[in-house]
Amino acid sequence: MTTDRLAELAALLKDLRKRSGLTQEQLAHASEVSESTIRRLEGGRAQNPTLLSLAKLQDALGAGPEDRRRLAELLANGRAAPAEAPAEAPAEAPPAPAARSGMLVRDDVRSAARDLALEVRRRWRVEEEQRRVHDPFPLPVRWRRTDPALSDHEANIERLPPGAAAPLPTDLSGDLPTVAAFYRRRRSGRLVILGRAGSGKSVLTIRFVQDFLESRAELERVPVIFGIGSWDPTASTLRAWVTERLVRDHPQLADRVAGRSMADALIEADLVLPVLDGFDEIAEGLRGRALEGLNEFSSPLVLTSRREEFAEAVGSAGRPLVWATVIELADLTTEDVASYLPRTARRRPGDGGTGDGGTGDGGRGMWDGVMGRLREEAGSGGGDDGGGAPALAGALRTPLMTALARTLYSDGDRPGGDPAELLDARAFPDESSVEEHLLAGFVPAVYRSRPRDRGWDPERAELWLGYLAHHLAHPDRERQDLAWWEIGDFLPSRQRVLSVVLTATLCTTLSTWLIGFVIGRLPAWENAVQGALMGPAAGLAFGAVYAVMNARGGGTFEPAYVRLRLRPRGGGRPAEAGRGARRGAVRIFTARFGAVLAGGFVMGLGCSCALMVQQQLAYGPRLNRQVLEWMATNMLVFGLIFGAGAGLVFGLLAALEAPLDVASAANPLGLLAANRAIVRGQFLVLVPLLALSVGFGGGLIVSLLDGVVGELNWDTRDGLQIGCVVGLAGGLSYALSFTAWGHWVIRARLWLPMAGKLPWDTAAFLDDAYRRGVLRQAGAVYQFRHVRLQHHLGRAYRRSRTGRSLRWSPVDPAAGPGESG
Repeated sequence: MTTDRLAELAALLKDLRKRSGLTQEQLAHASEVSESTIRRLEGGRAQNPTLLSLAKLQDALGAGPEDRRRLAELLANGRAAPAEAPAEAPAEAPPAPAARSGMLVRDDVRSAARDLALEVRRRWRVEEEQRRVHDPFPLPVRWRRTDPALSDHEANIERLPPGAAAPLPTDLSGDLPTVAAFYRRRRSGRLVILGRAGSGKSVLTIRFVQDFLESRAELERVPVIFGIGSWDPTASTLRAWVTERLVRDHPQLADRVAGRSMADALIEADLVLPVLDGFDEIAEGLRGRALEGLNEFSSPLVLTSRREEFAEAVGSAGRPLVWATVIELADLTTEDVASYLPRTARRRPGDGGTGDGGTGDGGRGMWDGVMGRLREEAGSGGGDDGGGAPALAGALRTPLMTALARTLYSDGDRPGGDPAELLDARAFPDESSVEEHLLAGFVPAVYRSRPRDRGWDPERAELWLGYLAHHLAHPDRERQDLAWWEIGDFLPSRQRVLSVVLTATLCTTLSTWLIGFVIGRLPAWENAVQGALMGPAAGLAFGAVYAVMNARGGGTFEPAYVRLRLRPRGGGRPAEAGRGARRGAVRIFTARFGAVLAGGFVMGLGCSCALMVQQQLAYGPRLNRQVLEWMATNMLVFGLIFGAGAGLVFGLLAALEAPLDVASAANPLGLLAANRAIVRGQFLVLVPLLALSVGFGGGLIVSLLDGVVGELNWDTRDGLQIGCVVGLAGGLSYALSFTAWGHWVIRARLWLPMAGKLPWDTAAFLDDAYRRGVLRQAGAVYQFRHVRLQHHLGRAYRRSRTGRSLRWSPVDPAAGPGESG
């Protein structure tokens, strides 16, 4: 905005404020625009005032129609187009719909949106650096208008009222630096980006998020990228799924505000702009329903997809994504590739001549001859249209394949490797053969290029990555999210149950021996027998509980996003909020108590059976009616003691849980470390609480039932010994068998490495693969760099294991024939 226009705007705002009788401080309070912003506006120093701030000031000042018209004219005539916008763009681009009025947004929600924006910006800036997008410069990503049948009417996109004149055709072309400005010009705020595999859709969304946040106004939506491939539209709405993913990737948003999570409050306040990456990765039979679900979600969004899959979904749903502009990414040209690859190659000693590959240093690089051939082919009329282009030119039309070619030849350490081999028509007769060669060489290249980092052998690293890629596949639906807490579930169901049985058996046996040795109530041989019997009994009981949970779909434990807080919920809050928090705590306690009660009862049954066997061994076998009655009574009493004790303790822990206040835990290793600390804290609390609840609670239950079910006896010292065993064994078994971190330790750190499926330090391996560019981070999970790389590694693994594609087992889809997990 020019100096004259700024002065006019300042004078108008100052005059309005004086007429309203407000001071700058009072206006700031009424409009929720900061006092410093008001001072800059009235001083003529705000170079780019936001429409949202000015609209709030108009409302707070009670501006009349004439004043609003003058203000609109100042903005329309005085603001220049963004520097990165195309020359033909209008001077003032209509913005995407803004969030709700600041008067309707709580201060804590506004603060959470600001913190979320900072975290999203930091995360994707790091990810962009990790992907080396700007090294040496970003590959061009351009777009153009696609088939109009895939897009909504222009009048709908502009949200025009009935009878309004149809808008003139809009130029829908652009490139990577202008994506945020292009989006802001689309009034509906709904954009679909189509492109073939590897065309740069993910890179474009990252750049969009960065640029949008650079110019974001207060209370404007925060763009957050979600991999939509894991959304099941038949199981949840998009709004519920986005809320769940927000909590997973940003644990601090699990904090409760007004009876709901902060993530839910942000969605309700319309302060999140979902950037949904990978619509084509949704299961084929669900895409039509997914598009219907997107149409039910009326807020702005950005969606990426391959063209064919999106077109099929539009046909299935019977209409496109409402209010959405649809664009399609264009292929790289030969000149784009020829300008990029030579500048990625290292200069070699002895290079001479005056190469034309664009190295900029007068030397002739390894790519010059190849690029010269491609230029000649393109100049002859058979290059960029794909008709007579060589296989290499066709393969390098996507940023993905160009980046892989760079890794193999410019960055890799391939003795004698020369990109000219890619021009061999006999070895590479078509595009797919070149692409398979680049995909096959990628992992070995990145592990040979930096062998000193961890010393991973390239062949074994490729085998381990292939194992992970294979188990992300599914006959009906393929997953992209590689979550550390789900790796243990790659084991077949029987082995998962067996791991719980063995873990609980070992924990109980060792705990029984240790407590018996310390207390010394029984002879050594009897203590040894008791431990040997109690261990398997508890193991089978834990295994039975887990098997039931697994059969009902609850065998996967997600990371805990809570910590234990001893201060009662609602402390320091208003009385009404405190009462609501207490009622919520009671509900949580009741639900957890009921869920754990049944499991604890099963544990008590196992303990009574073990004691009965011990008695039979110690005093000779005798099986009569009296013994059976004694056994039945013990089963009932121990079941009630263990069930009530465990339910009470876990219910109390649930009532004391508070959200995990760690924003940095959203990356995989950070979340793993946070959960290790959470489980450690839970264990330290569980052991004494379980010991006390069983030791003293058992005496209370026995006193209540004595004479009702028969003559009962509960010696205090025996009760404390049993309580200590239950506390130590139960705490260990719970931590290792019923938490995400425990499954990670037992299965991903021990079981799978012993089977040779993964390295011993799996966490370090995953982090190293991320730093080498094989994996990428998407919040709290890893993903393969591209779904095509995931497919290739999965196929290579299956070929290496069986010599043919593995067939899926109808019993356990996670494992194929011959797989032992």
